[in-house]
Amino acid sequence: MLTHVSRRALAGASVAVGAALLTACSGAEAGTGDGTETATVVVSANNGEVEVPAEPLRVAVLDNTAFETVKAFGITPVAVPKPLLPGTGFEDWEADESIADAGSHREPVLEAVSEAEPDLILGGYRFEDHTEQLSRIAPVLDLAPSEDHEGGYVESLKRQTETLGEVLGHPEEAAALIADLEDSVAAAAAATGGESVFLAVASGGRIDNGASRLGRILEPLDLVNVLADEGDAVHSDSGLAPETIAQLNPDWMVVLDRDAAVEEGATSPARQLVSEQEAWAGTTFTTQDQVVYLPPTFYVTEGVQAYTAVFDQITDAFTA
Repeated sequence: MLTHVSRRALAGASVAVGAALLTACSGAEAGTGDGTETATVVVSANNGEVEVPAEPLRVAVLDNTAFETVKAFGITPVAVPKPLLPGTGFEDWEADESIADAGSHREPVLEAVSEAEPDLILGGYRFEDHTEQLSRIAPVLDLAPSEDHEGGYVESLKRQTETLGEVLGHPEEAAALIADLEDSVAAAAAATGGESVFLAVASGGRIDNGASRLGRILEPLDLVNVLADEGDAVHSDSGLAPETIAQLNPDWMVVLDRDAAVEEGATSPARQLVSEQEAWAGTTFTTQDQVVYLPPTFYVTEGVQAYTAVFDQITDAFTA
């Protein structure tokens, strides 16, 4: 765990934290502008070795996968991309005028981030392309989970959570979140036994293949994806025909309702789209009522709490 040392006696100390390496450094290089030394640590992140304040006080949170964890730590950010906030659970951040609106990753408002004067920016994921520009404002930590991480996406959630706990001074809370995830994964893995599943996404008023995004859920489970990574309709139409799914006849269906998450126009809810699909009337997942609808906020959370909840949901569905 992170060793807390006097802010004027940190030079040369180092500590390994899970998959991330935090090395304590002299804070003089960090520069406070008044000659005062500030303790810093070097964190091994997706964007390399990053020197950050040991006790950041003003944190901008741009990576939506970190929203729930930062909130669970009781930290109020100085800036967030408010268009990416989930529809429920973050009403206080949305309404708080002291929290700057960083815009969306497609239309970022970097000036607002700069004016918020953060001493640390949690970037990456949807904001990955803006890392260089953001680094001119304050140190940027990209701790976003990824399938490319050793062990896969679910394992990388643990690394992200543990590192956030150390950097932000909440290691015990982080450990509890990780323990909850591990318990949830173990229960879901025990509840599944080789069943086939169609990972679907409701987008643009139709049901399509969402395997590239939802395949992460299957990493620790004993389930077989009937489509693997053949196409991705999270942002586009893959051309998947309902009859193709009917012929494959998967045992289960797991659905992400992207339309409900982003509220783009008047589209039919995922439940309605599934129930109205005549080609699926005789499928196993329809006749056996074996459809799992992910929470609408999942698309804009995707952090450790979101996956814990989904694995709990799968356990409940498969043991009902």
